[in-house]
Amino acid sequence: MDPRRTAQDVLRCDLCETPVPPMYCDICLIHLCKACVGEHLSEFAKEHKIVPFEKRGSSTKCPNHSSKICELYCEQCHIPICVQCTSSTQHQGHTFVYIVKIMEKQRSVLQKDLQELEKFIYPKYQDIALSIPVQKGTLNTSSQKIASDISKHGEEMHRQIDVIIKKLKSDLDGMDSKYLAALNKHEEEIKHMLSDITQTIADLKKILNSDDVGLVSAYKSRNAEFRRLPPKLTVTLPRFSPQKIDKQQISALFGSLSELSIETMEQNCTMDSSCTAHSTPERSLIDVPQIITEIKTDYKYAINVFCLSNEDIWIRGNSKILKLYNLQRGLLKSIQTKSGKCAEDISVTGNGDLVYADKTNRTVNIVKNKEIETVVTLQGWKPRGVCSTSCGDILVVMNNDNLKTPSKVVCYSDFTEKQSIQYNENGQALYSSGDYTKYISENRNLDICVSDWEARALVVVNQAGKFRFRYTGLSSSTKELFDPYGIGTDSQSRILIVDLYHHRIHIIDKNGQFLRYIDNCDLEKPFGLCVDKRDNLFVTDNNSRIVKKIQYQK
Repeated sequence: MDPRRTAQDVLRCDLCETPVPPMYCDICLIHLCKACVGEHLSEFAKEHKIVPFEKRGSSTKCPNHSSKICELYCEQCHIPICVQCTSSTQHQGHTFVYIVKIMEKQRSVLQKDLQELEKFIYPKYQDIALSIPVQKGTLNTSSQKIASDISKHGEEMHRQIDVIIKKLKSDLDGMDSKYLAALNKHEEEIKHMLSDITQTIADLKKILNSDDVGLVSAYKSRNAEFRRLPPKLTVTLPRFSPQKIDKQQISALFGSLSELSIETMEQNCTMDSSCTAHSTPERSLIDVPQIITEIKTDYKYAINVFCLSNEDIWIRGNSKILKLYNLQRGLLKSIQTKSGKCAEDISVTGNGDLVYADKTNRTVNIVKNKEIETVVTLQGWKPRGVCSTSCGDILVVMNNDNLKTPSKVVCYSDFTEKQSIQYNENGQALYSSGDYTKYISENRNLDICVSDWEARALVVVNQAGKFRFRYTGLSSSTKELFDPYGIGTDSQSRILIVDLYHHRIHIIDKNGQFLRYIDNCDLEKPFGLCVDKRDNLFVTDNNSRIVKKIQYQK
């Protein structure tokens, strides 16, 4: 190429200097006008490949035969090759395809990736980046409000203390006035008696110095009167008894800040789903699970439990009342079901609202600020289990009025049915029929897990409803039938299943492999369970009113 060209020159044919040449030789790496293509191809000593200028660079030289172009692709070796390579022993028996097809396929992949990056992933990152300043602003506003509330509460407590001080001082002033009035009265009485005694003394002296028989004989003694001294005024002065100042009691009386909770969530940005799944560090099972605490409820039998937070849990018992308990303060709230009958199952949405299934009136209901809203009403079906998903949907496992019809799982999005799961790919029923207990939970990997007591199995399908596996316990003996009831999942995508009549809990991994039992925590007919965000296990005891909090992970 002419070294005298500058960056500002128009692109020209390397043979004749014709401007804007439309062709290019991918082997010789030169620009060509159409008139010079024939001349260039006449150089038979070299191999050439003429392509339109915009498709330049589409040829790859063979690393084993430098004069050859890679026109084929070896599917076994996953490398581009030339025609000459096909006869080598290295590629003997291999399958070859035209590299053009591979390029087209790869371009399709590249285009799809580009589209996903531009239309979905990049905007998501932009949204996240934009949300951070908003979160910072929210933090600042929230902190200012809390600080203001603390100050106002402190001022109010100071006012209350000032009122108490003022009242105590006022009471003291009243006592002082009363005491002073009593002292003044007593003083007046004593002064009067002293005056009488003084006058009597003077009269006696006068009589003693007198020879008047009438005066002497008329004398009457008052000593007996004076001997009766006035009552002694006994007073117990008031005392101030200050309470011992206990900093912890004052802190508890004043109020406290809840703990700051910062959680990271692994977000999956895909072209057809906006759901998210939680990601937490790897945690291992401990050898001997331990009971952390026990919560005594007001029920005769505690049946289901679901965590609202690490400290607050909803409990369903053998009554129409659903109750919210705090581990430290006890009962916080009670809600009566709309039907006036016992709820079938409970869950909590991502917003912290209670969800319950009511078999009596065939409904699924959400409780918001003590107001119950019916969001799903079934016809011909009865809800048996309910759970809220990580992306805000509601899963309901239900039984049909026709006891021969298999049960099914229905997913509701914005309270509208969007998916029904009832049969596998071969048309076989996934779940048992009949009016039997079933419970449901979504795993962290988005699998849908159903505890099917009649089938004596845990049935797991993926998010699309495709069958994954069935877990039936470890024993094949009819005397050791698996009795699955309550189920839950933890941060490691493990599945925990109550085995009611064997008084234990099975722990399996997300693929159905048995890991261990929990059978040492005085479990007596465990029924329902849930796992909180810190991987603590809560289990209800169907023979008592107790809910146990158990640590089973490190």
